Amino acid sequence: MIRRVLLVLMLLFSAMPAFAVNPGEVLSDPALEARARALSAQLRCMVCQNQSIDDSNAELAKDLRVLVRERIKDGDSDQAVIDYVVSRYGEFVLLNPRFETKTLLLWGAPLVLLLAGAAAMSVAARRRNGKATGTALSADERARLERVLNDQA
Repeated sequence: MIRRVLLVLMLLFSAMPAFAVNPGEVLSDPALEARARALSAQLRCMVCQNQSIDDSNAELAKDLRVLVRERIKDGDSDQAVIDYVVSRYGEFVLLNPRFETKTLLLWGAPLVLLLAGAAAMSVAARRRNGKATGTALSADERARLERVLNDQA
């Protein structure tokens, strides 16, 4: 019975998310640590690319987490920390890119594709609506149809 309970507990706790922040990285001030975690969640791990540096175990992500915490301890604002990291690693480091002229295509492409798809569907529906489908009935088929309709009436 104890083995089963231990097995269930082990399985439950193994499914919990593992955060990559090491205890040595955590700031002593809870408010500063909360800011650091919030900023780390916005920055992309350049190795993993679809994980934030807060979730990644990569060495570069660890270095970025330490950098973010150092900048926060030095008194930088959240925006200053983000700007500093972007200046070193480029816009790609942001999980949510900024809305600028450089990223206009990135933000506008889904809308343009949606409108183009709707226009294509509308044109296809209009073309299809005007065309007759199938072939015309032969004289024999028309006569048989007339008999069937007259019998039912």
